[in-house]
Amino acid sequence: MSPGFVFSAVFWHLTVILALFEGILVSYAQQCGRPPLKEDRIVGGVDATHGAWPWQVDIQTDTDGHICGGSILTQNWVLSAAHCFPNPSDPTPYIVYVGRYQLNGINQRLSSHRVSQVVIPSGYTDPHSGYDLALVQLSSSITWSNYAQPICLPASSTVFPTDMLCTVTGWGNIREGVSLPGVGTLQEVQVPILSQSSCQQMYQTNPTETVNILYDMMCAGYQQGGKDSCQGDSGGPLVCQMENGTWVQAGVVSFGLGCAQTNQPGVYTRLTSYSSFITRSVPEVQLYGRADHKWCGSATLWISSLLTLLFLLQR
Repeated sequence: MSPGFVFSAVFWHLTVILALFEGILVSYAQQCGRPPLKEDRIVGGVDATHGAWPWQVDIQTDTDGHICGGSILTQNWVLSAAHCFPNPSDPTPYIVYVGRYQLNGINQRLSSHRVSQVVIPSGYTDPHSGYDLALVQLSSSITWSNYAQPICLPASSTVFPTDMLCTVTGWGNIREGVSLPGVGTLQEVQVPILSQSSCQQMYQTNPTETVNILYDMMCAGYQQGGKDSCQGDSGGPLVCQMENGTWVQAGVVSFGLGCAQTNQPGVYTRLTSYSSFITRSVPEVQLYGRADHKWCGSATLWISSLLTLLFLLQR
């Protein structure tokens, strides 16, 4: 058997292996936090562009209609708030709508998914006591499209600095007690991240109710109010665009006193506190800031280099 024949056979087999390997990498996970259609109520917000926030989902029940928002993590898991599921052991009443843009209008990209399981941290009792997080497993898989994409979650080491402008989205009230009117277009509003201490100081000015900003909470909004999440936005995402352009979810809409009031900014579940909890239930979730699957890139580079060497040896 000639050396040239051996080289050719090895070259051909490695080419096939590389093609299969790259195919596996492509299908392994949809890239998170990169909305294909985004160019570079919620109180004080504006209509979102259709497809701008493709991870946003609408959570409804058979009897009450829209109750909460949520965000897509994988094809089978959605993230929301624990208080949206007062009886998490019975997921049968819930429907998750993916690809929704208008709450009351026609949504051509809409798909609906029943819920098979709701996973909530064991310490949860009410939003003011923390642990306000829910992992929602769907009975049927989401099909990826320009209007259905996953959001990235932060690794525990990810930092969202004070004053960083982030965006909260949802179909909640546009003012306290005032529902989103008309066709109910998805709303978006930019709010700055607040430090834990300044948020606590703001809430201490309220003489009627004591609010403690716990370690697993974060605040976003303005001291003067005017822009905020509101009832019906619960469970929805607070997302921040990182330096490389990737959108990462920093928090989950949890609670507030009223909506957009002075010294009462929105309080969100801090997702960096729950990286381990989430990955235990959803191992395939994509965390921003963690070097996941670097071996894939190294292996691809190694095989490509070997193919180049074999090609040169054949000449």
